Amino acid sequence: MASSSGNSSGSTQLQNSGSEGDLQHLMDQRKRKRMQSNRESARRSRMRKQQHLDDLMGQVTQLRKDNNQILTSINITTQHLMNVEAENSVLKAQMEELSQRLESLTEILNYINSSNGVFETHEPNNTLLHHHQASASADHNSFINPWNLLYVNQPIMATADMLHQY
Repeated sequence: MASSSGNSSGSTQLQNSGSEGDLQHLMDQRKRKRMQSNRESARRSRMRKQQHLDDLMGQVTQLRKDNNQILTSINITTQHLMNVEAENSVLKAQMEELSQRLESLTEILNYINSSNGVFETHEPNNTLLHHHQASASADHNSFINPWNLLYVNQPIMATADMLHQY
């Protein structure tokens, strides 16, 4: 019996060592499979990360291009604004000058019109004679006094062409 129990415990050890070898082999195989799976997962993760980085770099490039276009547009618009403001300043100065000229001419006309009252008379019989004398006097005085003109109420006409001289 001893021999049979010895045999049986020896074969159990063989079975255990065979099972342990199979178990170890199975564990090693699972470990290799897990390591391979982890490598593939890490490779896919690196690829996704690289793709994301490439997408972000493409966005940076596009945003820089858009930014440069916006800056160019701002610069052009700013230049146009400066040109319009300069033109506006010139037009305001011209308007001020023309307003002052108009005011001066209006004052001159008012002075001339008030001066003409001196030559008028209210006598109906002498009107034609007096008008002829005033006319001759005005012609004579026009050389001496250029403001004393016969037709002083002529309108002063300004045109848009006058503004484009500058």
